Amino acid sequence: MASASSSSTLCPLQQHQHSLFPKYPSLSHVIRFRPRNHQLPFRIRASSAIALDPVSSITPKDDLKDDLFACPICYEPLIRKGPSGFNLPAIYRSGFKCSKCNKTYTSKNTYLDLTVTAGTKVYSESKPSRTELFRSPLVSFLYERGWRQNFNRAGFPGPDEEFQMAQDFFRPAEGGILVDVSCGSGLFSRKFAKSEVYSKVIALDFSENMLRQSYDFIKDDDTILKSNLALVRADVSRLPFPSGSIDAVHAGAALHCWPSPSNAIAEINRILRSGGVFVGTTFLRFSPSTPSFLRPFGRSLSQNYVNLTAEEIEDLCTSCGLINYSCNIQQSFIMFSAQKA
Repeated sequence: MASASSSSTLCPLQQHQHSLFPKYPSLSHVIRFRPRNHQLPFRIRASSAIALDPVSSITPKDDLKDDLFACPICYEPLIRKGPSGFNLPAIYRSGFKCSKCNKTYTSKNTYLDLTVTAGTKVYSESKPSRTELFRSPLVSFLYERGWRQNFNRAGFPGPDEEFQMAQDFFRPAEGGILVDVSCGSGLFSRKFAKSEVYSKVIALDFSENMLRQSYDFIKDDDTILKSNLALVRADVSRLPFPSGSIDAVHAGAALHCWPSPSNAIAEINRILRSGGVFVGTTFLRFSPSTPSFLRPFGRSLSQNYVNLTAEEIEDLCTSCGLINYSCNIQQSFIMFSAQKA
């Protein structure tokens, strides 16, 4: 397994071709991979009862400057009022206020809402359909109950193997702060938190229902509930962290769903410290083995998703200022890594 500073290497794998599901009709191409050594219920519940104290229980004496979270409007550090500590109970009993624009941010019982539109009473906005799909209670519920498991048909190795691959890339960031952007139901966020390799883990997603599902998976496990883990709602193109404050950013099966991959990766570059590592996985549009006469149809076959080529992903990371790009590819699966200069 290459480290994040290695050069890009693509190794051949046996050919295999079939579709993932209707949303990914183009994810059936065979590409190259470097191997590692090493009942739906009838009633669907998208959220659960929460036993966290409301913000009103905060004592005024506990005001302090938060060096991790920043206002998504002006990127100034937030002033935190509430109990100290970085874990779910402490953070979600806290209130936050921007030291510059005075905008306030509070917990939504299960997650801290740090979007620009947090607190709006009338105004609302929606994202492209590829993003809005994952705000659905049904899709959020199904994500770890069959949806994600189908990814192996496109070449994804599986969560355990993908986690170990990501950990290899993240070795330069061990002991630092990791943000799992577009975390979904927290599948990898929980793994990163349990590993105890990072000082803090922030599970971040734009979908309210994905974050509720993430809490549902966490709430019965005290080892995670009391670990250095936070659930945050935020826009990947407006991340609520000061510039140069994060050591590692993970984006699992996410890039193809982002409204603007270029804005997102530029923002990821902004928040990373020098030498910080970005690791992502996504579905490729086609592989080098795809016949040339089929390639012009790749974009139309991917429907509403932004399925890029391996060359486009590398070009995008480089154009956003990241260096030391490398990747592993298997069929339509790609795991790529790059560092902040």
